[in-house]
Amino acid sequence: MDQQEKGRMRMQAEQGRSVRTDLALEVRESFREDDVEINGVVLEREKAGGKGIDISRVVIQNEEGAKAMGKPVGTYITIEAPGLKESDESYQESISKELAKQLRKLCGNLKEKQILIAGLGNRAATPDALGPFVVDNLFVTRHLIREFGPEFRKKHKLANVSAVAVGVMGQTGMESIEILRGIIGETRPDLVIVIDALAARSTERLNTTIQITDTGICPGSGIGNNRQALNRESLGTEVVAIGVPTVVDASTIVGDYLEQSLSAQGFSREETQRFLEEVRRNREESFANLFVTPKNIDEAMKQISYTISEALNDCFAG
Repeated sequence: MDQQEKGRMRMQAEQGRSVRTDLALEVRESFREDDVEINGVVLEREKAGGKGIDISRVVIQNEEGAKAMGKPVGTYITIEAPGLKESDESYQESISKELAKQLRKLCGNLKEKQILIAGLGNRAATPDALGPFVVDNLFVTRHLIREFGPEFRKKHKLANVSAVAVGVMGQTGMESIEILRGIIGETRPDLVIVIDALAARSTERLNTTIQITDTGICPGSGIGNNRQALNRESLGTEVVAIGVPTVVDASTIVGDYLEQSLSAQGFSREETQRFLEEVRRNREESFANLFVTPKNIDEAMKQISYTISEALNDCFAG
């Protein structure tokens, strides 16, 4: 690889790290050329059953790939379903089945594991309520198995499932990781599944996208409110994260609009980028804590949380 190519790769890597999003797929797409090769990063795409559901898999294989992407080594599966937020029962069932399928691929046979599901977020703030809402609809079994024994579990083909809505520090006075460490110490699960709302780069992915990853999660990272990561290293057990983007950074929306307007007026790419950099410097403080969510977020959260819970229940029972 010559010096010019190395320089181009470094520039693209910096672009990837500057994208304010929790979605690994959006970071990968932020590199200017979609087909550019990034050492240590593999991107695969597929269609799911003719239902308009797209599956993307970003695999970060090593530390070089992790540095370029600004995300930990691991697998990131993205399910894009434009009708995820709609009330079409047949379509929702298709999404649930696909989500269950991808979870089994990532985690193996879930019925053989003892599982703790942790719903992160604030039930009182709808865009952040995905985790608690999913927990509300789960079929938990740990108490039944403890009471009726392993034969009951075997007869009904049940996984050993417990669940908790962790809340947020403003409500509990504790970090999510402190609560989960205490529960894990008592219940000894083989797998922790954390569910949380995410931030996206594109408004088109709000409430239409599900990300699954075996790297865990850093709560609040997409909105600049970082907490300690929930992963194998911090919790001492396997961690899988499921998330749906519900908010977009307001400055991203403004920047996209300005870029489109300037391009339409004939400004070159270089001129547009210089102008946007100047705007970003001047607006940084004004937009730092502003995020946008769709107006139908209440109905969307109810629908999406139910669809995710149905997928989890399908993995654990029957």
